[in-house]
Amino acid sequence: MIITAIINLIILLFAPFLVLGVIKKTKAFWAGRKGVSLFQPWWDFVKLMKKDAVVSNTTTWIFKFTPILIFATTLFAGLFVPMLGGSSVINMQGGFILFAYLLGLGKFFALLSAMDTGSSFEGMGASREACFTTIVEPAFFIIMASLIALSGNYTFESLFLILESAGGLGILIMILAVLALVVMLLTECCRVPVDDPTTHLELTMIHEVMILDNSGQDLGLITWAAGIKMVILESLIAALLIPTHLLGFGYSALAYVVALFVIAVFVGTLESAIARLRMSHVFEFIFAMSSFALITLSLTAIKLYGN
Repeated sequence: MIITAIINLIILLFAPFLVLGVIKKTKAFWAGRKGVSLFQPWWDFVKLMKKDAVVSNTTTWIFKFTPILIFATTLFAGLFVPMLGGSSVINMQGGFILFAYLLGLGKFFALLSAMDTGSSFEGMGASREACFTTIVEPAFFIIMASLIALSGNYTFESLFLILESAGGLGILIMILAVLALVVMLLTECCRVPVDDPTTHLELTMIHEVMILDNSGQDLGLITWAAGIKMVILESLIAALLIPTHLLGFGYSALAYVVALFVIAVFVGTLESAIARLRMSHVFEFIFAMSSFALITLSLTAIKLYGN
C-alpha cells in the first residue's frame, strides 16, 4: 500500500506534463505538423521556475500567496482520487466533500487574486469563471451522491462498484456520469469548447486573462496545478470505467495509464475538430452536465425505490 501511494503521488506530480504533451502532440498531428517534443510542457515549467516573478505595487498579500495555495489545494485534493490499481493515497469516508471544497478554496483565491490586481479585464475573467463554477459544483455533488447511494460506500474508491450495485441500469448510469465528468474536465481545465488556453482575444479569454499578471515561479505553480487538476479529473473518469476488482492490480494499472493517454488524445482531437463556442452558448454546454446529473439522480431513485 505504501509503495502504491508513493507511485500515485509521483503520477500526480509528473503525469500532468506528459498529459499536456500528448494533447499538444495530438493537435500537431491533426494539423499536419511535427509539433513540439512530448516533454515540452516540462521544459516550459522548468524555464518558468528559473525566473523571478514580477509583482505589481497595487497588489496585496493575496496575489503573492495565491499561486502556492492553488498548487497546495489541488495537490491535496488529488490525494483522495483513485489512481493506479484503483487506490488513492488518502481513503476516507466522505472524502469527495473535502475534495470538492479543496478545489473550491483554490478557485476562490484565484478569483480574489485576479481582482486584487485592480484590472477590470481580469475581473471580467473572474466573473465568468465564478459563473461556470456555480453550475459545475452542484452537478458534481449530484453525480457523487447518486453513485454513493448505489454503492453504499462513501469513498471515491467505490466508483468501480456501480456495475455490481446497479446491474444493467448501472451501465446507463455510468455512461451519464462519465459524460458529466467529461464536461466538468473541459470546463474546469479551460479547454475547448468552453475556453481556449492559447487564445489572446480580449472578449473570449476566461482563465488565461485571470493570470495575465502572474509570471515566473508564480505562473509555473499555477500551470502545474492546472495540469494536476486535469490528471485528477481524468483519474475520476478512469475509476468509473475500469473494473479494478476484476482485472487485478497489474492489468488495472495498465488500463489506468491507457485511459489517461486516451482521454488526452480525445481532448487534443476535440480541440482540433471544433472551435470555441460563443460565450452565449458556453453556458448551454456546461448546463449539459447538470442535465446528465439530474438524469443520473432519477435513474438512481428508480433503482433504489422503483418497483
